[in-house]
Amino acid sequence: MSSNKIYFASDFHLGIPNKLSSNEREKRIIRWLDSIKNSCAELYILGDVFDFWFEYKTVVPKGFVRIQAKFAEFTDAGIPVYFFHGNHDLWQFGYFEEELGVKVFSKPIIKDLFGKHFYIGHGDGLGPNQLKFKFILGIYRNYFFQRLFAFVHPNIGIGLANWFSQKSKEKTFDGNFTFHEENEHLIQHCRSILELQNINYFIFGHRHLPMIYELNSSSKYINLGDWIGYNTYAVFDGENLELKTFEG
Repeated sequence: MSSNKIYFASDFHLGIPNKLSSNEREKRIIRWLDSIKNSCAELYILGDVFDFWFEYKTVVPKGFVRIQAKFAEFTDAGIPVYFFHGNHDLWQFGYFEEELGVKVFSKPIIKDLFGKHFYIGHGDGLGPNQLKFKFILGIYRNYFFQRLFAFVHPNIGIGLANWFSQKSKEKTFDGNFTFHEENEHLIQHCRSILELQNINYFIFGHRHLPMIYELNSSSKYINLGDWIGYNTYAVFDGENLELKTFEG
């Protein structure tokens, strides 16, 4: 089978709501990656793979070894893997590049794929307003605060972060999200980009609501959903882009 398809997925949120559920989700993601490997030309992972991730100089969070090994398996086989920071796993400082061969991006990129123009990113903090969220995101991205957190022992720092994440997110990933159409921050961001240049496909995660939304006759907004309530991903074969579900 020829490797002629490009795959996109996001928002695995490994680590919540508990170890058992997270492990089952990770194994399901591995089955999906195994199922696409032979046809995969490029793989794009659009953030929030982990519900929390922080790389210390000599330490990374315990667990998630299956998916890390699978990313390395793809890159070792010559399949490019692109990883975009999400707002939950942006504290990466070289481990994925050096150990797994994955290319990591902290901001959206524009890329031509099979002659189509793609705008690809996690989606956090894009669009107007969201002042409180952007303020918090600015703290997360600030080098001083990152280094300050690095002085906290991993047992304490990672433990507190995981506890806070579980408490704040346990009730939010039930799939019941409302799509606000033209009032969506990401839709408004897409509109602003289209004023400057032509984009055929805007692909994001972050919102957890899988959909393909037509912006105009030649441009579409795609949200990849998540792997907590939907198990959805996108695949582009050079002509058509489809949103699909894995194992129901």
